[in-house]
Amino acid sequence: MKNTEDSNSSIKLTELFVNQTNRTIFLTGKAGTGKTTLLKKIVDSTQKNTVIVAPTGIAALNAGGVTIHSFFQLPFGAFIPENSSPNDSFHIKHENKTSLKRHFKMNKRRIALIRNLELLIIDEVSMLRADLMDAIDWMLKIVRRNNEPFGGIQVLFIGDLLQLPPVVKNDEWNLLRNYYKGVYFFNSHVLSSNPPLTIELTTIFRQQDNQFIDLLNNLRHNYISEEHISLLNEKVISDISSFDKNGYITLSTHNVRADEINAKELKKNTTKSYFYTAEITGEFPEHIYPIDHQLELKIGAQVMFTKNDIGFEKNYYNGKIGEIVFLSDYEVTVLFPDENKKITVEKYEWSNIKYSLNESTQEITEEVVGSYVQYPLKLAWAITVHKSQGLTFDKAILDVVDVFAPGQAYVAFSRLRSLNGLKLLSPIINKAISVDQQLIDFTSHETNLSQLNFELQQDTTKYLWQRLQKTFDWYSLVESISVHSASYSGAISKSEKAKNMDWMKGIVSSLSKTQEDSYKFRKQIDKLFQQGTDLPFIHERTIAAYNYFFTIFDDILGQFYFKIGELKQVKKTKQFTDELEEITEMLFSKIIELKKTRILMEKITFGVEITQSLFKIPEIENYQISKISAVQQLLRQKNKKTKLVLDTIDFETKILTKKSTEKKTKLSTIETTLEMIRSGMKLEEISLSRQLSESTIYSHITQLIRAEKVTISEVMNAQRISEIQSILQQVNGNSLSQIKAQVGNQITWDELRIYQASTII
Repeated sequence: MKNTEDSNSSIKLTELFVNQTNRTIFLTGKAGTGKTTLLKKIVDSTQKNTVIVAPTGIAALNAGGVTIHSFFQLPFGAFIPENSSPNDSFHIKHENKTSLKRHFKMNKRRIALIRNLELLIIDEVSMLRADLMDAIDWMLKIVRRNNEPFGGIQVLFIGDLLQLPPVVKNDEWNLLRNYYKGVYFFNSHVLSSNPPLTIELTTIFRQQDNQFIDLLNNLRHNYISEEHISLLNEKVISDISSFDKNGYITLSTHNVRADEINAKELKKNTTKSYFYTAEITGEFPEHIYPIDHQLELKIGAQVMFTKNDIGFEKNYYNGKIGEIVFLSDYEVTVLFPDENKKITVEKYEWSNIKYSLNESTQEITEEVVGSYVQYPLKLAWAITVHKSQGLTFDKAILDVVDVFAPGQAYVAFSRLRSLNGLKLLSPIINKAISVDQQLIDFTSHETNLSQLNFELQQDTTKYLWQRLQKTFDWYSLVESISVHSASYSGAISKSEKAKNMDWMKGIVSSLSKTQEDSYKFRKQIDKLFQQGTDLPFIHERTIAAYNYFFTIFDDILGQFYFKIGELKQVKKTKQFTDELEEITEMLFSKIIELKKTRILMEKITFGVEITQSLFKIPEIENYQISKISAVQQLLRQKNKKTKLVLDTIDFETKILTKKSTEKKTKLSTIETTLEMIRSGMKLEEISLSRQLSESTIYSHITQLIRAEKVTISEVMNAQRISEIQSILQQVNGNSLSQIKAQVGNQITWDELRIYQASTII
């Protein structure tokens, strides 16, 4: 479905759909409608365990996630959605369901991460192939042991299908065409039988010119009028040699052409070259470098910013073009001629993350494993249409005669804010603006906002129903414990397992008794929802069921922790304790699930807004720690003469330190530095902790001082401030480089930068 009404309503509905249903959603919209902004808002507000993936490394980096292949451990190559390969000989790398399953050799932490996943966000979905979509679906079903689409999790697709398409080689398509009607993600088997709900953002923020917006809308749907062609062809440059290209960037369809233009223009500039090498820490593979590792710049070079300004002054945006007017080893100054404004550019930090599971809260958290620090600049006489996706230009020269992919012309035109900044190298002809008919057909279904609201109400009820059914079903847990229990009868006489046979029988008996009661409760829930009983009564029954079952599960969990604590003191019991720890993790996960479902049921029943902080309460965060502490006390009382170190699941170290890595709203890199300064950390401590150079931390501090978030006295002692002040009274100059040349080593570059930010030199 497609919403064509108010975008703010669509944004709110999207957030609600993410929190209150398990419906698969496709969030789309024209270029410039704020899809990336909404993605960040959803991630910051959802209470669900969330992972962001994207088809390419750069797309994943920009979205703040990881690549599809790395997260799901999928091999590269075509995927056949059957158990065996075709009899015909296809000499290309490919997998089928059977062979792909052999690749799923994940450790228990990765498996636990995927089994606790609730929301999968796939960004830049226009580039996602149908076979890869089915491979993701198959992988999730296998690892999660759930045969529902995508293993029972919610999937949110984000992207504009009328932009850049998937890449498939001819020999791959010769194989895949036997299984798929098309290459796009919606041609996958899983989505053909389970179409996503489509929510479209319609308010365009990039363009304000109605005539230009109308032209772009037609271009998206494979149509452009003769009137629009005439209008565009008025923008053709008649003599490129005499045209003043300052401030313009050329959009080309091929990398070679763009590189040639940039290299030629840079070579024409005879001023000195300055080279700036990126600062890399931790894990940051070369294939996801967001910008040149060694950046060559010259005074007079035309450059483009590749990120939005994360500083508090917001001096530039992703795609803004300027001119280099000053360079030194430590200083880059850019002029925006149209604004007659100069800024000193600070370096930008890109983070490479990985996802992990917080064992004490069962939440998926992000961990920064590497960083890449470089000036967010690149030469901007030319860029490819592909690399321009997501950028915004005030002025651009377009060459779309050699467009080789559907939607490429639309991407090129939609980068511009208005027709006023558009120039063409050659006239437009209809063949240059083709859009694949499959995409037009897929995006042509419409519905109104009231229907979307109705869908949400229906899905919220269905979501609660399904969640209660899932939460109060622990068949797989009982089955795992029963299988484990069967191994006791074959254990060697006098072994620890044999000694604990009666204990395990008692556990199995207690859990088995809950099976019948849980089944009766689920049947009651089914009946209540089918009858349309009001939520307050269902909530009341849920509370009663929770109190009954939690008491039993809580006692059994305590017994497992106690037993593992005892066995840790006995030699040659590692295999036994490993088995118990695996079951304990499943039992603990079920208890946390019970708690979260009870809380969620209460909030939805009484109309409380669902936010990311929903489960940020002591009952969830401290449950495991307090449980383990109580068990430790019991063990010490049992054996006062021996100092016991209970390290079940390493909970003396890992669990008690999880509080410092708990999931919270993601801070920008500058805000993280600010938080550390306010906690009393010194600059060298911040640098060491964040694995960034002191120069990068000083860059953060410079921006914080300018924004009046920090004072210089918080980061530099009064004596040093006085010394710098005294030295600078004897010098003249405007730029830092001029001043540095006079003061020499008396003041460092970093000291100069933060002093300049705090006052006028």
